[in-house]
Amino acid sequence: MAQKILKRSEVPAEFTWNLADMFESDEAWLKEYESLKEVPQKIQTFKGKLSESASVLLDCFKYDDEVGVRLGYLYGYANCKADEDTANGYYQDFRGKAMNVYVAISGASSFITPEIMAIPQETIDAFFAAEPALETYRRPIETIRRRAAHVLSGECEQLLATAAEMADCPDNIGSILRNADMRFPSVIDKDGNEHPLTDGTFVPMLENPDVDIRKQTFEKYYGRLSEFKNTIAATLDGQFKQLNFFSKARKYNSTLEASLDRTEVPVSVYHNLIETVHANMEKMYRYVALRKKLLGVEELHMYDVYTPIVADAANEISYDEAKETVLEALKPMGEDYINLLKKGFNERWIDVYENEGKRGGAYSSGNARPHPYVLLNHKDNLDSMFTIAHEMGHALHSYYSTNNQPVCTGDYVIFVAEVASTCNEILLMRHLLSKTTDKKERAYLINHFLDQFKGTVYRQTMFAEFELLMGKMAENGETLTADALSQKYLELNKLYFGPDMVSDDLIAMEWARIPHFFYNYYVFQYATGFSAAVAISSRILSEGKPAVDAYKKFLSGGSSTDPISLLKIAGVDMSSPEPINEALKLFDELITEMEELC
Repeated sequence: MAQKILKRSEVPAEFTWNLADMFESDEAWLKEYESLKEVPQKIQTFKGKLSESASVLLDCFKYDDEVGVRLGYLYGYANCKADEDTANGYYQDFRGKAMNVYVAISGASSFITPEIMAIPQETIDAFFAAEPALETYRRPIETIRRRAAHVLSGECEQLLATAAEMADCPDNIGSILRNADMRFPSVIDKDGNEHPLTDGTFVPMLENPDVDIRKQTFEKYYGRLSEFKNTIAATLDGQFKQLNFFSKARKYNSTLEASLDRTEVPVSVYHNLIETVHANMEKMYRYVALRKKLLGVEELHMYDVYTPIVADAANEISYDEAKETVLEALKPMGEDYINLLKKGFNERWIDVYENEGKRGGAYSSGNARPHPYVLLNHKDNLDSMFTIAHEMGHALHSYYSTNNQPVCTGDYVIFVAEVASTCNEILLMRHLLSKTTDKKERAYLINHFLDQFKGTVYRQTMFAEFELLMGKMAENGETLTADALSQKYLELNKLYFGPDMVSDDLIAMEWARIPHFFYNYYVFQYATGFSAAVAISSRILSEGKPAVDAYKKFLSGGSSTDPISLLKIAGVDMSSPEPINEALKLFDELITEMEELC
C-alpha cells in the first residue's frame, strides 16, 4: 500500500531541520527583520564618500559584510520555513518580507559599485598601500572594476536594484503554481490501490517495473500540466523578458553573456558544451538502443527511461542505511570531511521526508552560516541515497568555503557549484561497484551510473540548448507561447534521444516542469560540473592524499579567484572540451560493460 504523505505537523522532529540554529523563534526573526529595516539609512551615510580615504572604503566593506551575514540568516530562515509548506501563507509572507528588506538594502547600497568604478586607479593603489586591511577586499574591488562597461550611474543602479523584486515574480508565481496550487490525479494500480501523484512521487513512479503505472504516471502528470500550459508559458515569457531587460540595460550582447559574465565564465564554454555533446550523440543513441533491447520492448517510450533495466536488483534502502553507505563511500575524502558529514546528519541540518505542500526536489541552501541546510524528499531507494551524497556535497562545499574565506569571498559562483555534489555521487557509485561481483547487481548499478550520465550530461545539455533557444526568442522580440515552446522542445527531444526512442507527444510539455529554467542559464553547469567531477574523482581514487588536498583547496576557495582557475587547482581545465570528452568516453565504456554483463 502506498505510503501516506504526512501533514507538516505530523512529521517527527528528528526528520526535520533545526532552524533554531538561525532563530530561536518567529518572534526573534521578526525582531531582526525590523532591525534590518534601519540598515538602508545607515548605508546611505557612506554615499559620496568612498573615494575620500582608504579607511572609509574599508568601513563600508566591513559594514556590507556584516549586513550580508544578517540578511543570509533572515532570508535563510524565511526560505526554509516557506519551503516546508508552500501553501502556508504565514511563512510565504516571511519570505516576502525578507525579499522586501533585501531589495531595500540593495537599492540603498547601489551607489557602492559606481563609486568604486569612479575612483582613479592610482587612488585605489594608494588606498591599498595606506590600509593593509583593505587587501581582504582586493578581489571584490577588482571584480567590480572589471565590469566597468556594464555598470550604470548611481541613479540607474538604484532603479535596477529596486526592480529586482519585480524580476523575481515569474519564478515565484511558477513555484507556487507547481508546488502549492497544482494537484494531480492519483495513479491506480492493477489491484485498485491509489498512488498519490505529486512532484515528489513523479520520478519514483516512473521507476516502477509496472509499465501501466509508468504510462499512467506520465500521461496524468503531463496531461495535468497541459491544462495550465499557457499560464506556465506566460511565466517563462516573463522570466526571459526580465532577463532581456537587464542584459540590454547593462549593455550586454545577449542574456547568456550577461548571466555568465557575473561569474567570469566565457560564453565559449556554454557553446563548447553543446557542440561537444552534439559530436558525441551516437553514444546516447547507443545507450537508448541498449535500454530498448534489455527492457525487451518493441517500442521504447519516454515513460520507460527511468525504470531500472535490472528491476529485480532494486533494493529498498532505508534513510539510516543510506547515510552509513555514503559515509563509507566518502572515506577517501579524509577524516575531517567524514566528521563534518556526521555533524550534519546528527545535528539536523537536513529536512528529510516529503510532506503535504513541501517544496519538491532537493537542495542545499548554500548559506553556510551557522551551517548549511539541506532539503530532501527522501524515498527508500538508490536514487535518494545518491541525492544525500549530492546535496551534502553542496553543503560541505559551502561549509569549507565559508570557514576558509573572508565573508566577501566566501560564496562560490554557480559554475563550480555542481562539482562537489557530483564528485560525491561518483565516489559513491565507484564504491558500490567495488563492493559487488554479482552480475545482476553490478548491471543494476552500472545502469544507474549510465542514467547519471544520460540525465546529467545529455539531458542537462538539452535543457541548456532549450534555454538558449528561449533566450534568443526573447532577444528577437518573440513571445514564448506554449505551442512554440512545445514544438521546439519536442524537436530537441527527438534529436537527443534518437531513432530508437518514441518521443511521445506529451513529452513536449516537459519544459513546464523544470524549475531551473527560472535560474538564469544554470543547468549547463550540471553537465560541466559532472565532467569535472569525473576527472577529480579519478584523481582522488588513483592518487590519494595529494589529490584530496588539492581538491579541498578548491572547496575552500570560495570566489577568491575566477572559477576556471579554481578548477585548475583541482587539476581540471574546463576551458578545454577534454573533460567532457573524457566523461563521455567513460559513458561509452560503461555501455560496453553493460552489454557484456547482460
